[in-house]
Amino acid sequence: MSKKALSFLMVLMVAMLFTNCSEYYKIQKSGDYMMKYQKAKDYYDYEDYYHAKALLDDVVNVLRGTDKAEEAQMLYAYCHYKMHDFTMAAYYFEAFYKTYPYSTKSEDAYFMNAQCYYKDSPRVDLDQTCSQKAIDAMQVYLNKYPQGEHINEAENVIAEMREKLEQKSFMTAKLYFKLGEYQSATITLKNCLKEYPDSRHREELMYMIVKSNFLLAENSIESKRAERYQNTVTEYYSFIDEYPESQYVLEIENMYKQSVDKIKK
Repeated sequence: MSKKALSFLMVLMVAMLFTNCSEYYKIQKSGDYMMKYQKAKDYYDYEDYYHAKALLDDVVNVLRGTDKAEEAQMLYAYCHYKMHDFTMAAYYFEAFYKTYPYSTKSEDAYFMNAQCYYKDSPRVDLDQTCSQKAIDAMQVYLNKYPQGEHINEAENVIAEMREKLEQKSFMTAKLYFKLGEYQSATITLKNCLKEYPDSRHREELMYMIVKSNFLLAENSIESKRAERYQNTVTEYYSFIDEYPESQYVLEIENMYKQSVDKIKK
């Protein structure tokens, strides 16, 4: 493209931008709420969610009680979702299905409310409140719509979020272990195992439980050592019964023998 043609195209784009902005401000200042609503829908269709939401800000409350209310409320929630404001989107999707429980759009609102929490779920090392909310909300959706349109998606989200929560629990327990906080590690490791009995980390969790108990005993005052060595022995039997061929066998057998010797003294 020649420089002259490129310059003309840029001028044309700037002119269109100013025209669009001028049109938008005229619409925004108008007192014709139905016209504003229609233009909000047009902006939404053109994927201009910012201007669609801005116009809906003015008309959503005005349209309550009219035949446009449901559609406007749903569009408003979707504008927030499309703009990645998942916290507010979740709020408005929930407000929709509470306000219009018998609407044909309620199923979509239930699912999208849960989807917002899923989208807001952070990386695994951060707080997982939204991950748990996504699980809970998706389960509510499945319970309410057992033959619903989004069943597979909901089940996949639940599985993915449970995996993330399990990984978070495992990482937290492992951190206590690495920091030498063996009492906290033991409690957290056992809780992780109890909550996720089929964890892919099960063998490592059980190994760390044995080792945490042993190291806790080693670093305890005299009056508490016997009990904690006995806990090591108990956890050793649980481990060896389940993983007799484990890579950790030699190490935990050594801890077991030391614990037994210390108990006898």
